[in-house]
Parts: sequence; structure tokens; C-alpha cells
Amino acid sequence: MASGSPSSSPDTATGSGTDPARPDTGEPLGGAGSDSDSDLGLGKFDCSAMEMGDRLEGEELEREFDSAADRVRDLAQTASRDQLLYLYARYKQVKVGKCNTPKPGFFDFEGQRKWQAWKQLGDMDAEQAMQEYISCVNVLDPEGNTKERQGTERRTGFGGAAVSSLYQEEMIREEDKNIFDYCRENNIDHISKAISSQTVDVNTKDEEGRALLHWACDRGHKELVSVLLQHKADINSQDNEGQTALHYASACEFADIVELLLNAGADPSIKDMEGSLPEEVTESSAISSLLRQYTAPKG
Repeated sequence: MASGSPSSSPDTATGSGTDPARPDTGEPLGGAGSDSDSDLGLGKFDCSAMEMGDRLEGEELEREFDSAADRVRDLAQTASRDQLLYLYARYKQVKVGKCNTPKPGFFDFEGQRKWQAWKQLGDMDAEQAMQEYISCVNVLDPEGNTKERQGTERRTGFGGAAVSSLYQEEMIREEDKNIFDYCRENNIDHISKAISSQTVDVNTKDEEGRALLHWACDRGHKELVSVLLQHKADINSQDNEGQTALHYASACEFADIVELLLNAGADPSIKDMEGSLPEEVTESSAISSLLRQYTAPKG
């Protein structure tokens, strides 16, 4: 998929941190449809140190899992990104179950990596996820399972205990928020008042050239998209990479927003700086078909 993505996500660009409402995962690991750990680069290390005869059950399994989660704090600086993603996915599978969150926004790159790692586990049961988590930690820290871990303060997060230190979810203070932070949060009332009072130009852009409409489409805030269009937002405004709001909504696979933009006059024939049309940055066949219906025939 042609991404044309800038070097930083909307959150990073405005200093707002990651959105705590969903996984804060990077560019997709192995792309769409990847369904094996090898796609995550996990084939480069062996997480099968535990023999079948050593498999744990019940409370013993849970205790070993909790212990392994504590030990992850010591691996945060030495384990690779792919290894931490492997652990993250299994930790989420244990604590939450099957991936149940929407795919993160187009430019929430780290969020996409974590989401993909978790989602590809499918219906793996908690017991299997714990076994694989423990096995992986033992491979990465072979001596750790014989050491006593005392006085360790446990924190949940990315992969368990302290891996979250690599991907902290920063909460921005109210007094430090800018208009893009309110857009990210889908604070329609604040944005409407700011635009109506002319405190903010509806077409104002961040340092990456993204307007409020880009942000709303990236986050899937359909009602906010409608409000911005009512306030005369430039529907075909392009960011620094040449991408329009239609590119964003298409890439994030928000079909209802794609249709809303098209009905409001969005031009599906605009290409980004890589020469990609909106229909070429989506993996949804339904959205591609919809976009083609609105693309003016070439003479």
C-alpha cells in the first residue's frame, strides 16, 4: 500500500502523546493479511524453549506468567522491537482476549504495529498465550527464571511489567492542548466554538500540513467531519505529502467517512506526492470500488 506517510504521527507532531483509548502501535508488520509470527520477524529467535512436558497449568501457570511479566522490565533495553511486540501481543491476549479494538489511524504507526501483532493471534486461548509468553521470556532471559525478583514494583502496559516504559501513554494537560489535540479527542463542542468565534481558522494546519479535516478522518470521527464540512473546511486540502482527507479516510478504512466526503464533493482523482490515488492507499476492496464509482472517466 502506498502510504506517503510523514516521519511522525499526528500525536508526535503536536506533542500530544498517544491515544490511551486504543493500542499505541508503527508501520504494519508484514502488511495486511499477515498471519504468522515470521511476518513480525519473530522467526529470528526461538521462543519454544519449553518442552511440551514442561507445560504448566492452572495457578502454577498464572504464577509463572506473572513472574515472567515482572522479568520483562529487565529485558526492555536488550530485547528487539519485534520481540517486545511478540510479548505485547500475548500479554494482551491473556488480559483482554481476542483483539477487540479498531485498527489505529493511518499515521499512528506504532499503534498499527502493536494492533497487527495482537490481531494476528486470532482466537488463541489465554493458556496458550501464557505458555508462549513464559517460553519467550525464558529464551530471552535464560538465567532470570532462577533468580529471585524482590522489591520490584509491577506496572502493566506494553508487554507486561515495564515494557510500557518504551511506549508511555502521555496525557497532555488541558492548558497545554491545541486545536489539534481537541480534534484528536473528538471534542466537537470546543472545536465548533473556536471556529465560530474565529479563534481558529477551520483550515489551519499543523507542521506536517494536516488540517483539522485530515485529523478527523484519520481518527474516524464522522460527526466531527460533518461539522468541519459545515464550517466550509477545504475538502481537497493536501498535507505536506500531498494527501487529502479522502486519502486518510480510505487508508484507515472508514467507509462511512469516505462516502460522506465523496457526497460532499471530495475529488478521488487527486494523487499524493508518490502518485497514489485514494483508492490505491486502501486495502478495502469495497472502498476502492466506491472510489472508482466517483472517479471521473478519463477522456
